[in-house]
Amino acid sequence: MRTQRQEGWVTVRKFFNDLHLWGGLISGLVVFVVCLTGTIYVYNTELRQAAIPHYYYVKEEGVRLSIDSVVNIAESSIDGKVTGIKIPYAKNETMAVLYSKAEKNREKAEVSTGKSDSEGSGVKTPVSTQGGGRKRSNILMINPYSGEVIGDASEEKTKTAEFMGKMFSLHRWLLLNEVKEPIFAGIENRKLGSWISGGATLLFLFGVLSGLVIWFPKKMRSWKNGLKIRWTANWKRINHDLHNTLGLYTWIFLFLMSVTGPFWSFDWYREGWQKTWGTYQDPNLRRDETKLLSVLLDNSAAMNVDELILAVNRVLPYKGDITINFAKDSTGTVSVSKNRVGFFAPSAGDKLVLDQYSGAVLEKDVFREKPLRNRIGSSVKALHIGDVYGQFSKLLFFISCLVATSLPVTGVFIWINKMKKRPKKRK
Repeated sequence: MRTQRQEGWVTVRKFFNDLHLWGGLISGLVVFVVCLTGTIYVYNTELRQAAIPHYYYVKEEGVRLSIDSVVNIAESSIDGKVTGIKIPYAKNETMAVLYSKAEKNREKAEVSTGKSDSEGSGVKTPVSTQGGGRKRSNILMINPYSGEVIGDASEEKTKTAEFMGKMFSLHRWLLLNEVKEPIFAGIENRKLGSWISGGATLLFLFGVLSGLVIWFPKKMRSWKNGLKIRWTANWKRINHDLHNTLGLYTWIFLFLMSVTGPFWSFDWYREGWQKTWGTYQDPNLRRDETKLLSVLLDNSAAMNVDELILAVNRVLPYKGDITINFAKDSTGTVSVSKNRVGFFAPSAGDKLVLDQYSGAVLEKDVFREKPLRNRIGSSVKALHIGDVYGQFSKLLFFISCLVATSLPVTGVFIWINKMKKRPKKRK
């Protein structure tokens, strides 16, 4: 006979089982689409670069030009102003010069391309902390050995870029952003698509949490059965094991994907996340901050780029890609970000603000020195797409996304098989 404690556990387990079932059935189709597109989008940057490799990779031919020489080449090749440069650590990569187009050309380019800031061009270009805007700089790729101006990769139209753009739109807005006429009056189609995908992701999150409760066996001595797939069993049992076992092995990654996903769908969720992890800033309140300025020394000129890099490496002495945003005027400061390189390299970079004349560090923001709470809060995008520890975590997230894509399918088959149970035979 069952004890009262056992009866209570059966009731709790049934409740979570019902929550898991109906949440999965309601959100299954949307979750399948979101997870499938997310799986593809994990390697968005790599796929875009593979389509036009000559923009990103070069042969090592002799000694690289000085950084200032590359900047001078860029200045003579553009109709605008050079605002910064990205110097890769790898010797076989091109240098990316950041620049802003002249006002007339920029307006024409924005109208003709209609480019989304979120899609990117395969090059990570941090926004300057001095600018106060979210607009990306244009990027001019240059061969650091020959000085050849290769061009702006974001202006290169490829089938891969078009396909990845569709995947992003499908993942985030279910392609509703491409529907011109409003589906519901007063609601923007892009926002509607974001709400639907965000709501499905929340249901998937509940499914991930409830699935862990359901997985625990009634008797702990039989817990090993939940850790393996019985390939010799019938297809129904294999399908059941694929759903349970693969879901368990990838549970932590599924949780991270689903708990961060609604961040871009709901304002209340984003605000709650930021307040929880200590990264919230009230948009209605202006922070009273002292503006950092460079101190002009007597008869001194601004440091050149090569000197700035030496100053950066003295403070951040590790292998990494460096992005420098130049000072806007004679009193402005230089903004620098540096990201570690390698298979296990974290995506979060360190930031410095330097005096443009002396190279003195005016502000230092080292990711590893932040409290754990702030590090988690500011890594929401990296936690969602798997770009936490370089290619290592990307591979784990790619596999987990594949599993997540299969869960709605195997889950539906489990439900159908239960609905088709044969009636008990009479004695």
